[in-house]
Amino acid sequence: MAVLTVKPTKADVQIARTVARNTNHRAEIVSRGLTWGADEKILMALALVGWIASRGRSEQLQRAGNHALLVTVAASLLPHGLKAVFDQTRPDRKTVLGHVHGVSFSGKREDAFPSGHALHMGALASAAGTLPSGPRRAVRALAVGLSLTRIVVLAHWASDVVAGFVLGALIERLMRFWTGYPLSKEEDRADS
Repeated sequence: MAVLTVKPTKADVQIARTVARNTNHRAEIVSRGLTWGADEKILMALALVGWIASRGRSEQLQRAGNHALLVTVAASLLPHGLKAVFDQTRPDRKTVLGHVHGVSFSGKREDAFPSGHALHMGALASAAGTLPSGPRRAVRALAVGLSLTRIVVLAHWASDVVAGFVLGALIERLMRFWTGYPLSKEEDRADS
């Protein structure tokens, strides 16, 4: 049993009600498909493949592979630990209207806070900071978009998604000190 109960804000409730009123079956199906792009199991498999592919390559690529794998592991473990401490009912359990419009139930009832999918995406958006401008913007837009799918499917309150995204970015930045991943684009270029 969790130690703390987190209540949704008034803005969270308003956003969830708006989503529930305006979501149709097609939007829910598309969002459910897209949300898999931020799933921890898929991201863990991709990070492992990337780590294996980086072995025997340049020191810079090996460091990036190490960083990606370690951040993905940390971003996978942290939400489980936090969900053991915090209880928050998912919005899909709080609205009947959403189910009328096609939104189904997701995850465990009391595991809304924080969004693990958004936590992974925050880490990805943060790590993209060393990329050139075009790819960096694309990765960050993708990360935000995939995080927002958790609100559309009523799996999380908006504040759960924001908290998860910020935690993910913070974890990624803190892990840089341990993994040696560049703290900036300039540092990355200097290592080349």
